[in-house]
Amino acid sequence: MALESLREVVRKITTSSSVDKYLVEEIVKDIQRALLRADVNVRLVKKISDSIKKRALSEDVLPTFNVREHIIKIVYEELMGGIGEGLDIPLKKSKIMLVGLQGSGKTTTTAKMAKYFKDKGLKTAVVAADTWRPAAYDQLKQLADSYAIGFYGKRDEKNAVKIVKNALKELKDYDMIIVDTAGRHALEEDLIEEMIQISKALMPDYKLLVLDAAIGQLASGQAKRFHEAIGIDGIVITKFDGTAKGGGALSAAREIGIPIAFIGSGEKVEDFERFDPAGFVSRLLGMGDIRALLEKVERVVSEEDLDPEAFLKGTFTLKDVYKQIEAMRKMGPLTKIIDMLPFGGMGLKLDDDVMETTQEKMQKFKYIMDSMTEEEITNPSIIDSSRIRRIAIGSGTSPQEVKELLKYYKTMKNLMKRMKKGKMGKLPIKGFPKLGF
Repeated sequence: MALESLREVVRKITTSSSVDKYLVEEIVKDIQRALLRADVNVRLVKKISDSIKKRALSEDVLPTFNVREHIIKIVYEELMGGIGEGLDIPLKKSKIMLVGLQGSGKTTTTAKMAKYFKDKGLKTAVVAADTWRPAAYDQLKQLADSYAIGFYGKRDEKNAVKIVKNALKELKDYDMIIVDTAGRHALEEDLIEEMIQISKALMPDYKLLVLDAAIGQLASGQAKRFHEAIGIDGIVITKFDGTAKGGGALSAAREIGIPIAFIGSGEKVEDFERFDPAGFVSRLLGMGDIRALLEKVERVVSEEDLDPEAFLKGTFTLKDVYKQIEAMRKMGPLTKIIDMLPFGGMGLKLDDDVMETTQEKMQKFKYIMDSMTEEEITNPSIIDSSRIRRIAIGSGTSPQEVKELLKYYKTMKNLMKRMKKGKMGKLPIKGFPKLGF
C-alpha cells in the first residue's frame, strides 16, 4: 500500500528543519498521492487528509511530545481512523464460512486460517463445499493433509448444502470448522442463493468475505452485495504482498463498516496474520509491528528452535546462529522480519548482503556449520584462513561463502548487543509508537 511513500512522509517530518504550515501542506499532498496510488477511495482519502491538515494546524502539542512527534501522532491516528477496527475472533468453538469471487484465494485462505487456529491450540477442520471448481476439492485436501488439519468433502457430490450438513455430523468433535464455498467470475444469482442456503445450514459464527488485495475500487460493490445477501462479519484481504495495492479492499471495509479480520501476505501458509489496525498502520509508516513479530515467532518457532535469552545475550556462538537460521527459515525472508521491527531512533542499517540473505544461502550456512569442529562452533574467532579452506572443502562450498557466514555471524552478534542495550527506540505508549527524536 504505497509503503515507501508513506514512510517517506515520516522521514520528511523527522528530518525537516522546521515544522510549519508549508510542511503540513506538503506532507498532506504526499499522503493523498500515496493513498490514491494504493486505490483507496477518493472520498476516504479526502476525509483523512483534511482531518490531518486541520488537526496539525490547530491542535496544541501535548506535553509528552515535541512538534514532530505530535504531527506523526496525528498522521498515525487519522490513518487508524480511516482503516477502522479489526475483527478479533476468540479462541473457542466456532464455525466460519468463507465467501468471495473466483480467484480471490478462498481455498488457500481456508487452509491458512485453519493452520492459524491450529497453531493457537484449537482442533481445526476444513470443509470442501466448492462444488463448482473441479480442482478445489483436491487442493484443499492436499493442504489439509500437509498440515494435519481435519478434512471433509465428497468429490462427486454436487450439492454443497448437503456436504455442509454431513460435515457438521462428521466434524462435531472439532473446535473450529472452516467452510470453503464456491466462487464465480461475477455475482450470479445462483451463487447468492447457494451462499444463503449454506449459511442457513451451517449457522456460522462468522461469515468472512475474501478479497484480493489488487481488486481496487470494485471491492466496495462486491462487499455490499455479499453483505446484503448473507451479512458479512469480517473481511480477509489476500495477496497483500507489498506489490499489490490493497487500498480498495481497505476502503470497502471502512465504507460498509465491516472490520478486517485477517491479511494474507504471501504464498506460504505462515504468511497469514490477524489484522491489528495499530500494528498495520505502524508498519505502513515504517515504525514496525512488534506484536505481529512476536505472534509470528510464537506460531512457527518452538522453544527448542530458539532460546530468546541466547538470541539477545550478545555473546552467542555459531550454535545459536544455527538455531536462529532454522527459526528464520520458518518465519520467512529477513526483509519481512525486519519490516516488523521499529527502527525509529535505533540508527541501525543492515547492509545489502545481510538483507538479501536468501533461503538458499541460509541452507549453505547450515552445511558450513555442520563441517566445523565443536571448538570452531563455540569459538568462531579461532577460524583462520587454513580452517576456512578445510571447512569449505568439507561442506562443498567456497572459502568466500564461509567468510560470508562469519560476516553474517558478526553482524547479527552486534545487532543482538544493540538490542540488549536498548538501542531500539522506545516501545509503543498508549497505542502510539513513540519514536524518541
